[in-house]
Amino acid sequence: MGLRRLAAAALLAFLVTTPAVGQQRELAPQQAAALAAYDRALADFKSILAERRRQIDAKEPLPNLPGQALYLARVAVISSYKDLTDAVPSRIGKPNKFEIPPAYFDAAIEPLIDEYAALFEIMEAPPAGAQKSPTPFKDVVDLAIAIARAKGLAPDHAEIAGRISLGLYFAETNGKQNVRNARSNTYMGSFQTGPSEDRNGRKKWEKIKGDIAAIDPELSARDDKEEARARGTDHRFNHWTNVRNGLMNAHADIFREIPGIVKTLPDPIDQMKLFELIQIVPTPTRSALRSGDLLNYRVSSPTIMKHLRNNSIFAFGQADRARTSASFREILAAMWLFNRKFEKAMAKYAEIRTR
Repeated sequence: MGLRRLAAAALLAFLVTTPAVGQQRELAPQQAAALAAYDRALADFKSILAERRRQIDAKEPLPNLPGQALYLARVAVISSYKDLTDAVPSRIGKPNKFEIPPAYFDAAIEPLIDEYAALFEIMEAPPAGAQKSPTPFKDVVDLAIAIARAKGLAPDHAEIAGRISLGLYFAETNGKQNVRNARSNTYMGSFQTGPSEDRNGRKKWEKIKGDIAAIDPELSARDDKEEARARGTDHRFNHWTNVRNGLMNAHADIFREIPGIVKTLPDPIDQMKLFELIQIVPTPTRSALRSGDLLNYRVSSPTIMKHLRNNSIFAFGQADRARTSASFREILAAMWLFNRKFEKAMAKYAEIRTR
């Protein structure tokens, strides 16, 4: 307990005393304004981190959507730092462990992001009664491969569906089972689905269950057991049924497009990004796939741009936030915050398939 208190005290001292960007000599007014904006954003981020930590440690009730203020404060820190490095390029520092481009992030504040992640892990812990799986990553891959085969894909392309789906799992929950959502009262579970999406996916699964049973009887038998176990509960908090229903709701029909997608996007991480866009902005992504010119297909709807920004795409810095349109080539390039998650998914996929 003593060591724990010392660690907490050290973190609190960091939150309070971590210096902002070092003093600059003879800054131009625009540069000084950018520095002041970053200082304010960093101070606000530290403040909300400290407040949530205090509330959690004191076991106080948290506000509704307790992660939203944290998320917005983190976005403000990254955004204001990018504005600062645009104004003062010499402030671009060394690489950081989160693989965020250095123009967007000061490596000196890595401990703040560690604390951010730790708080979300507490706030998004699974509810009592959530039904875990002993093989959560393998479940995602196996379900995706079986669904892809039922949709008519050859084995090699079905394997790609499995790899992509594991990427989606990491993108949505960092590979954690049955989590809640500190920023939403709607989207929950391993694949972060809403109640209607979960029901829709379940209905679609029932229509192909016979095909699944013919392709993979063992997987079908596992599904029967999980259905029985989840009966009478929220299916989103059974890992197996939430992954299954999430894939069936949004992604299964797009699995048919994988042979063409891999020709246009040979990089596996780009393939994962595209399927994550099916999760974030499904309508324009499907339109882009149908267009015959995926990478140059352009979106300009203010609503779609808002959805992208709310998912950390074109969200950081005045230049990105001022965009009114973007091609899918530009959107994929702007999804750099997903890269680390997809790299973890690639490593986990290789581990599963080696076994």
